[in-house]
Amino acid sequence: MSHSLHGHGLIRDYELPTPEPDSPFRPRKPYRFGTLCATVDNPDQKDQYGSSSVPIYQTSTFKGVDGQYDYTRSGNPTRSHLEHHIAKISSAGHAFAVSSGMAALDVILRLLKPGDEVIAGDDLYGGTNRLLTYLKTHGGVVVHHVDTTNPINLHRHINPGKTAMVLLESPTNPLLKVADLATIAAQVKERAPDALVVVDNTMMSPYLQRPLEYGADIVYDSATKYLSGHHDLMAGIITCNRDDLAKQIAFIINAIGNALTPFDCFLLLRGVKTLAIRMDRQQTSAMTVATMLDRLGFKVHYPGLTNHPGRDIHERNADGYGAVLSFTTGDKALSERIVGATRLWGISVSFGCVNSLISMPCVMSHASIDPAVRAERGLPEDLIRLCVGIEDPVDLIDDLEHALLEAGAITVSAGADQHQYVRATVPRGGVTISRAVEKLAYNEHPERTKEDREWFISAPGKVILFGEHAVVHGVTAIAASVGLRCYGLSSPRHDGKVALRFIDLGDFSNEWVLDDLPWDAVTAIGVGDSHPDALDQRLVDSIQQRGLPFNIDQNAQAKAAAVAFLYLYMVMTHGGERPSFSFAVRSTLPVGAGLGSSASFSTCVATALLLLHRRISLPPLPEPSRNPDEQAQDPGHVHVSHEGRRALPRPVAEEVNRWAFIAEKILHGNPSGVDNSVAVFGGALAYTRPGFGRKSGMEGIQGFKSFRFLLTDSRVPRDTKKLVAGVAAKKLEEPAVVEHTLDSIQSISDEARRALGDPELPRDALLSALGALITENHAHLVTLGVSHPVLEAIRRQTAAEPYCLSTKLTGAGGGGCAVTLIPDDVNENALCALMEGLTSSGFRPYLTSVGGSGLGILSPYDPANYAMTSPKLENPDDQSSLREAFEAQGIEELTAWAEQRGRWLYV
Repeated sequence: MSHSLHGHGLIRDYELPTPEPDSPFRPRKPYRFGTLCATVDNPDQKDQYGSSSVPIYQTSTFKGVDGQYDYTRSGNPTRSHLEHHIAKISSAGHAFAVSSGMAALDVILRLLKPGDEVIAGDDLYGGTNRLLTYLKTHGGVVVHHVDTTNPINLHRHINPGKTAMVLLESPTNPLLKVADLATIAAQVKERAPDALVVVDNTMMSPYLQRPLEYGADIVYDSATKYLSGHHDLMAGIITCNRDDLAKQIAFIINAIGNALTPFDCFLLLRGVKTLAIRMDRQQTSAMTVATMLDRLGFKVHYPGLTNHPGRDIHERNADGYGAVLSFTTGDKALSERIVGATRLWGISVSFGCVNSLISMPCVMSHASIDPAVRAERGLPEDLIRLCVGIEDPVDLIDDLEHALLEAGAITVSAGADQHQYVRATVPRGGVTISRAVEKLAYNEHPERTKEDREWFISAPGKVILFGEHAVVHGVTAIAASVGLRCYGLSSPRHDGKVALRFIDLGDFSNEWVLDDLPWDAVTAIGVGDSHPDALDQRLVDSIQQRGLPFNIDQNAQAKAAAVAFLYLYMVMTHGGERPSFSFAVRSTLPVGAGLGSSASFSTCVATALLLLHRRISLPPLPEPSRNPDEQAQDPGHVHVSHEGRRALPRPVAEEVNRWAFIAEKILHGNPSGVDNSVAVFGGALAYTRPGFGRKSGMEGIQGFKSFRFLLTDSRVPRDTKKLVAGVAAKKLEEPAVVEHTLDSIQSISDEARRALGDPELPRDALLSALGALITENHAHLVTLGVSHPVLEAIRRQTAAEPYCLSTKLTGAGGGGCAVTLIPDDVNENALCALMEGLTSSGFRPYLTSVGGSGLGILSPYDPANYAMTSPKLENPDDQSSLREAFEAQGIEELTAWAEQRGRWLYV
């Protein structure tokens, strides 16, 4: 069978129909594919009016007895036209149109029975993997995943009489691996004659590849993609040549009722007419994009590149290279920034549309595959998939280059004749701040060897609004920042020492001579490199044994905090520089009450050390006005802003978050990452633990509105590990009860998330809904056995007349804190009376807001030859004044005092 790349418009030597009988004077040639696509003609179903477009038979029933059609679920003329047309261009004897690509696969997999074995690729579409996993778990079907790029890999799994199906993709999605379809089909038939070879042909479409010609038994496409081409319908296509299979497939479709609707059949027919011309443009542009990325040095997956390992096999399989490619950057955060910086490329799942799309499969189309499984199958977390459309390739390249440049993946190199783009050096796991920010960085002056500024930093605590405890078992938790914050202040000293003071932890303080620290145990982390997943236990042990004062064991909280601080200080040290400074910490958060005090501390420590070790850079603060009247009009606050106001750069926040998580590991062992993420980014987020069948990870809740809450510290210590273990034991003893409770809490979290993110929900209705969900959530936590008499006492006081407020436990329960939602129309006098009553009962209430800013940084002493002063800092040369004032503030006045210090940058 001859091979011809489809640019010549030829189909393999398959006898395609022609419109007229051969003439004795000039024999007819088979139509080429582009003509077949545009010519929808079914000789057995001529329209009575001669319409040039197939009519839509928008009817569910047909009159008469023994007619060709009786019920649209079983058959419809519009669908028949479509199926005839698809069969014609697919080298198929039979074609079936269903409601989606996954519906097509579902129909095919219904041919299996319990005990059957399936061999499938290891780089599959996420939905395919999800459905196979379901059958494996619930249907008694055995599934083997193998690398199908080498046919030999399938041999050990082929069992005659047991192997019922081999499921292939070529090229695969999203790594563009190529399988030798003809060889695999032949070898499977030789070893297991009854096994069905099934091919997902969505990535190629019938225009570029027709697997039935290579021995496949069944081929299916998600017609939502290239066959339709416009992403305005959902459809799936199944084709085959065997009559027995066609009969079974038709029975299943009719029985379950997932055949494609007449209107969608009409739309799909219209789309197929332009398949050839669309794909010509798309794959030509895709080759241009792939070549550009390959030239820049990215690892590109595209079978059209000469360095693709499966190119020769693909050229035997197909008539073109397709319009999907993928590439890696070496860093997930960098990939996220690239995707987010595009404008013309739409961020979306799917492909095959006339519009170009960009996505990160591991967090989008393939997120349903467990991260451990993705890693085992070699699916990189930093992978970016590009689905090229029909736009002008010049515009596509320009937009992609701008995104790469903005994200820091490439830079400009001045060549001999013109500027050109080159790959930027991005260490694995490193942070690359945009070039604009780098130019503004304070360390652009290489002659500066000492840090002479005081860094004033703050980070919020967090509250779990919904889903605590249940989150351990895979239920989504909703967490939000609180207005109570931890504050850290670094002051330069230049005497070869570093000092700590934890005023709210028994007023612990200590100084260390830097040279006396256990540097022999340090494995430093290079600038731009990521800390390994595991802590350096040797360094932790050395700090505890040789780096701490002898009396610190009497203050366990201060000991843990000091170890975390020294650990980060030492592994961040680079270039022989060891900054000398004092670091004082204050907190308006109750420590140990389940409000994220350790995470806010970790965030402050990580930020200070990253700044002092010059691992992150900040844009400078604006020059202060020289006009006193203008200064009076400027309150001096710089807030974050999603609307374009000044904020901390996102890459800086991400780097802080990574290091804060390391500090949290030292403090807690195995944190989820929720607390430090809220402390850094503020607002609210939803978190689902991986490994429980739901989409896992953290996702910010956009549009979260700030609310007032009363946080009441019961002042009763809690044993988190014991409480978590108690729920696990209860789950073993009463699985039905606990599972029902967990499902109910998941429903509450889902409802809360929808309500919090709904911009059109009136605020009074939102508050009412949240109050009801709070009450319901607490009742379920009581069922799990994690409440405490003091928490119930707080609930009774807040629910009593005239307050009638909704309260629940938060965090681990068993003591700790309770949270009470405060409506906007609450009587302030009554609220004061409630707080006095709680205080009289031995509790400690805090009135605060939820959902505000995250990490904040202020630098009063900027190196640009001016000092940011405040009313209490009249003398900018007095380097001790801010520290002394900070340490002297009372807890009640600390927040207001801090906000008055000058210009803050928040996340």
